Amino acid sequence: MTIIDRTLGDLVAERPAVAPALDRLGLDYCCHGDRTIAEAAAVAGLDVSSVVDALDAVGAADDTGETAWTALALDALADHIESTHHAYLHAELPELVALATKVLSVHGERHAELAAVRRLVDAVVADLEPHLLKEERILFPAIRALAAGQREFPFGAVENPIRVMAQEHDAAGELLAELRAVTSGYAVPADACASYTSLYERLEALELDTHLHIHKENHSLFPRAIAAQG
Repeated sequence: MTIIDRTLGDLVAERPAVAPALDRLGLDYCCHGDRTIAEAAAVAGLDVSSVVDALDAVGAADDTGETAWTALALDALADHIESTHHAYLHAELPELVALATKVLSVHGERHAELAAVRRLVDAVVADLEPHLLKEERILFPAIRALAAGQREFPFGAVENPIRVMAQEHDAAGELLAELRAVTSGYAVPADACASYTSLYERLEALELDTHLHIHKENHSLFPRAIAAQG
């Protein structure tokens, strides 16, 4: 199998270091990780050979060491996602709201797009905060119970809450795509202050982390949980 026939999801699971390159190319490996590289390039209107060159340019030295999560047991993977990605979001989201508000108040007259940035940051927070709580209070405890042998739950099959979470992942992905578009790929203008620069850098980091977070759930945690219930 050549690299262009690999799915985005499988590629990121094997080599997490390519995730930033896929983000820069606009190739969605979290919500559309089942697409092959060739299919994703076609959807994005990109030359597939250029995509392969960009991925080949990510050398072994760029490996983040994140591949360890692929070997975790089901309950340990849920713990990893919660302690890594959920903890990051709980800490970062309120700070991003405050920072987006500050930057809008200072630069809003010269950069009208900052009003959209603030609106979209609010929308991301409104989308993700209740989503995290539903996973932490309902789905992840059920997944840990599955790992311990439980097979029956008040909500029926574990696939039921997973279906809802996957739909919410799609919504979050769309909001992040809007943020990237309205900021022209997080391009910092020439008159940006340190806070402006920090906002765009942190929003881009949020996008990358959330894409990897969703990838881990959509393409590993969720299918493994469904398979465990049988």
